[in-house]
Amino acid sequence: MTLKQYIRSIFNSYSIIFFSDRYLFASVLILVSFLNVFAGFCGVLAVIFSSVLSDLLGYDRYRTEKGYYGFNALLVGLGIGLNLQPDWLVVIIVLIASYLTLLITITLENTLGKNNLPFLSLPFLIPFWFMLLAIRELHFLSLSEQGVFFIKELFVIGGNRLISVYEWWDQFEFITSLRTYFLSLGAIFFQYQVLPGVLISLALLYYSRIAFSLSLIGFYSAYFFYQLMGANFTEQSFSYIGFNYILTGIAIGGYFLVPSRLSYFWAVILTPAVVLLTLSLSRIFGVWHIYIYSLPFNIIVLLFLYAYRLRVYNSSKSLEVKIQRNSPELNLYMYLNSNHRFRDYSVYPIRLPFYGEWKVSQGHDGALTHKSKWRNAWDFVITDSEGKTFRNYGASPGDYYCYNKAILSPYDGYVDEIIDGIPDNEIGDVNVEENWGNTIVIRHGEGFYSKISHIKAGSFKVMKGEWVRAGQVIAFCGNSGRSPEPHIHFQLQGVPFVDGATIDYPVSQYMKKAGSGYEYRSYSIPEEGDIISNVEINPLMKKAFHFIPGGKISFEVEKKGKVKKIEWEVYTNIYNYLYIYCRASNSYAYFSEDGRNFYFYNFVGSKRSLLYYFFLAAYKVPLGFYKDVAVKDTFALNFTYSKPGLFVQDFIAPFFVFLKSDYTLQYGEIDEVINPSYLILNSSADKSFFGKQTGRKNFKIEISKEGIETINIFLKNKKIKATCIRQQ
Repeated sequence: MTLKQYIRSIFNSYSIIFFSDRYLFASVLILVSFLNVFAGFCGVLAVIFSSVLSDLLGYDRYRTEKGYYGFNALLVGLGIGLNLQPDWLVVIIVLIASYLTLLITITLENTLGKNNLPFLSLPFLIPFWFMLLAIRELHFLSLSEQGVFFIKELFVIGGNRLISVYEWWDQFEFITSLRTYFLSLGAIFFQYQVLPGVLISLALLYYSRIAFSLSLIGFYSAYFFYQLMGANFTEQSFSYIGFNYILTGIAIGGYFLVPSRLSYFWAVILTPAVVLLTLSLSRIFGVWHIYIYSLPFNIIVLLFLYAYRLRVYNSSKSLEVKIQRNSPELNLYMYLNSNHRFRDYSVYPIRLPFYGEWKVSQGHDGALTHKSKWRNAWDFVITDSEGKTFRNYGASPGDYYCYNKAILSPYDGYVDEIIDGIPDNEIGDVNVEENWGNTIVIRHGEGFYSKISHIKAGSFKVMKGEWVRAGQVIAFCGNSGRSPEPHIHFQLQGVPFVDGATIDYPVSQYMKKAGSGYEYRSYSIPEEGDIISNVEINPLMKKAFHFIPGGKISFEVEKKGKVKKIEWEVYTNIYNYLYIYCRASNSYAYFSEDGRNFYFYNFVGSKRSLLYYFFLAAYKVPLGFYKDVAVKDTFALNFTYSKPGLFVQDFIAPFFVFLKSDYTLQYGEIDEVINPSYLILNSSADKSFFGKQTGRKNFKIEISKEGIETINIFLKNKKIKATCIRQQ
């Protein structure tokens, strides 16, 4: 690991105790830990030692850098440093305890990880208890006189004046419960004064309004339960174990579960269980004169998560965080956005099974044959400008526009069944004995099939058992089976049988004709009478938005009369996710491109960078070009609003969202439809408050045969123009 990675591991080891990875938050926690200098030193030493050991022993460097292997050692180091008088022998004990903590961490990570459970602070508890028991037998060590020692340190730093200020602050008349709340927060870092708790609470408020509110909810749920049950309560005893309720509230309400009404309910309802467990364990551990520390929090959270993951039915109202962003707000906003943006996105992006424009002659619940278990099907034909399906007199199948037209595979899969050899009907006649006519069934995945019927006999281009690709020609349209005139019958089903029941499933994206123009439809159900087509890919756009890992893109950015050079690089991370990286602004824009669509789905970095503006401008780009067609989408609130702008919204976001941010892409000018060499995309990012627009950013992207030519950003009081630099 590099020095930079070690520094990150130190900061992350502090912040992750509160399920965060924010460096400013970590800085405050480091400051709090050094209110006792020797304890702070022991904590940092424990983190560094465990990080170095984990790297030397060959453990995951990413997890080391994120602080997963350091935060339990940090707690052990802090605890030992605060319980013992400063001595070089204590340093040796800290190093031994750190090594033991790392081994226990790795062991529990592997053991609990088999059930996808976190190890939390269990690796801290086990070695720390061992050390406390062992220290009693080491008579050359002295227990810390923390209060006196701390006052002496303050005197050295600032004399009697600093001591007076501290004593005034520590005795400040808070409401009893609020004072205990601050003491409980400070106790997480073994600091049993009000000031550390106040500093931590302010840092927690800055880091996350949801986590801050959950810390209060967890604490006061326990506080009032104590009062209700008449349990013995003293400020001293509660402050030593009160952080169990705080951490339980944050962990369940905003970290492991997406913040919501139900996650808050769980945070409240689990607190009494933590209280009862705390009271009983305190009696047991009291025999050895040992505090239980965070044991109740660990037990209840692990029991809840394990039981939660064994549910038979998953509730959409209580969802576990799938991609952890170490922020309750980000977990919530990204979930809400993904749930809206990709709510219809499925594992199987089904396409229309034909080239060109076809009309839905019979849709779902059609009046003719789409009834009962076959209700979710489509019939497609080709019509002319007068709405007719045939030329001449329509007396033979060959007169019909769709007859003998190519049929395409709607998605990748294996050909599961083919029925062939059934002749075409005379026009107006039907074959009710061989109802489906010539048919193909394709297995796209477990329990998911597509079926296309009334195919022309002998026209199959594939065989049973063959693997086919999306868009591949598989056969040609005919008039076999129960088909009075040539058409394609298309349905999706959950079984491989030719007469299997249909399922209601959307087409991933297509263009619907609307007057003289088109409408873009995404994951929608074509309706009877619609004239539709697959999105025809524009070669200029496909090239412009095809970013290859290892590639570099350079721009000259003109802003306020000044010009500077910006370079982007395209990478893939360890999970094979594609992203564009700007070194100058240390910004990352994560994207996906499947040959039909380009879209961004995450951004991390500076909101003043060119990459950020490009992220907004090209948030979603279907790679066809249809002049004047609009494509709409929504941004996650954290993408477009600043932290101050979200301050109030954050508090009530789990219950109600009053802010919104929308994206619109408008296809602009194109020089030539058949063989284009230049086109323009216009887009905008809008912010609104209770539905009323409060801000807008406009963008224009110019594209040529070489790729993206310029990115133009129109802000309220300025314009930024970025021109792509080509290699000569």
